[in-house]
Amino acid sequence: MDGREGPLTASLRFRLSLWISAAILVGAVGAGLYSYMAATAEAHRGQDTQLRQVGYLISRLDAVPTSPMAREKVGDVDFDARLIVRFIDAPGTRIPEPERPPRFGPALPDGLQTVAIGDETWRVFVRTNLKGVRVAVAQQTAVRDAAARSSALRTVMPILFLGPVLILLTALLVRTMFLPLQRLAVQLGKRRGHDLRELDRTPLPSEVWPFVSEINKLIARTARALALQRRFIADAAHELRSPMTAMSLQAERLAATEMPREARARLDTLSAGLARTRILLDQLLTLARAQEGGGEPLTQVPLQKAIQEAFEDLVPLAEAKAIDLGMVGDADASVTGRAMDIRILVKNLVDNAIRYTPEGGRVDIGVTAASDRIVLDVDDTGPGIAPAERERVFDPFYRVLGSGEIGSGLGLAITASIVDRIGATIALLDRPDGARGLRVRVVFPAGAHGQAGPRRAMPSP
Repeated sequence: MDGREGPLTASLRFRLSLWISAAILVGAVGAGLYSYMAATAEAHRGQDTQLRQVGYLISRLDAVPTSPMAREKVGDVDFDARLIVRFIDAPGTRIPEPERPPRFGPALPDGLQTVAIGDETWRVFVRTNLKGVRVAVAQQTAVRDAAARSSALRTVMPILFLGPVLILLTALLVRTMFLPLQRLAVQLGKRRGHDLRELDRTPLPSEVWPFVSEINKLIARTARALALQRRFIADAAHELRSPMTAMSLQAERLAATEMPREARARLDTLSAGLARTRILLDQLLTLARAQEGGGEPLTQVPLQKAIQEAFEDLVPLAEAKAIDLGMVGDADASVTGRAMDIRILVKNLVDNAIRYTPEGGRVDIGVTAASDRIVLDVDDTGPGIAPAERERVFDPFYRVLGSGEIGSGLGLAITASIVDRIGATIALLDRPDGARGLRVRVVFPAGAHGQAGPRRAMPSP
C-alpha cells in the first residue's frame, strides 16, 4: 500500500461531495424557478392592483375634464411606471381623442383586460362611475414584464448565491469528516516495520469501527506469526551452537595432529566453514533478539561509550590488518534506545568497516551533534559498495560478491533492524573527500550532546 489516493471516481469523499452537490444544485434550480415564477406572478398581481387603485381614484371625478390640457395632466399619473389614463366615450357622449397614443375605443368593457393596439400590448383597467364617466388606466405589458422580471431576479439572487456557497460548504464539511481517516493513514505510513500495535478506533467514525477491528485482528495474527518465526530461529540457532562448538573443538584437536598436506588443506577448508557457521548462528541469535526488542527499557545511551566498547572488542582485528582505527572528535552525544541495541549497532558498523578495509587502511568514526539530530559516521578506505547494491545489502543473507571475507550477510540486516526500532535512519554514501571507500551514516533523533574535538587514536588493547 503506497499511501497514494486512487482515481478520483473511486473516492468515497468525491462521490459523496458530488451527490450532495448535485442534490443542492437540483434543489437550488427548482427553488429558483419556482421563486422566479411566483415572484413574477406576484409582481403582475401588484401591477394589476395598482391599475385598479388608480382607476378607482380617477373615477371619483364627477365629469370628464373639459380642456385637453386638463385631460393630459390627468393622463400622466406615473411616468416611471408608465401608467396612462384615458377617458372613454360613454353612451350619448363624445370625448375628443387625445393627442398622444394610445387611443381606446368605447367598446372596451369594464374590468381588467389585455388589449393590442398596433405593435404594442397594453394591460387596461376600465371603470365607469355612477355619473357615467368612463376611465381607462393602462400600462404596457413590456414595461410590466420588465418590472416583474427585475423584482423576480431580486428574489432569486439569494438562492443563486446560496447554491455555490452550500456546495463549497458541503465539500469542506465532507473533507473535515474524512480527516480522521486521513490522519490514521498518515500515522500508519509513519509506523516502523516492527510497530504492530493495535489501531485506536476512538477518534474514528463508528461506521469504520468494524473495519478497524478486523485490521487489529490481522495485526495480532501477524505479530503472533512473526514472534513464532523469531522464536524458531532463536531456538534453532541456540540448539545448533552446541554441536557446532563440539565440531570446532574436534577440528582444532585434529589440526594438532600430523597429517598429509592434502588432508591439512581440506581440514582448513572445514575449519573455515565451521567458523562461518558459528558466526551465522551468533548473528541469527542477535537478529532474533534485535527484532524481538526484549523488555529492556529505553534509556539515554552515550555513543562515546558504545564506540569505546566496540574498539575494545575489535582492536585485535584492526591490529592484525595494520588498520588505523580512531575516532574523529569527542562529542559526548547520547541517543535514546536500549544499551545493548546501540552497542550491537556500533560494533557491527565498525566490524564491517575493518573487515572490508584492506591491510594498512584507515577507519574513522565520527559523531556530530546538532539541535535536531545526532549523526554517526563510519568512514573506511575499503572497496566501497556500488550504488546499485546499497539497498540490497540490508537484506538478510545478501553479500557483495568478490569480497573474499567470511560472513553471513546478516550484519547490516541486524543494524537496519535496530535502526528501524529506535527511529533512526541509515544510509550508505560516498566519502565526502572523493577518496576510495565508503561512509555509513546513521542519523538519530536529537538528544543530549557536547562539543566536537580532534581525532583520537584507537585505545591500546
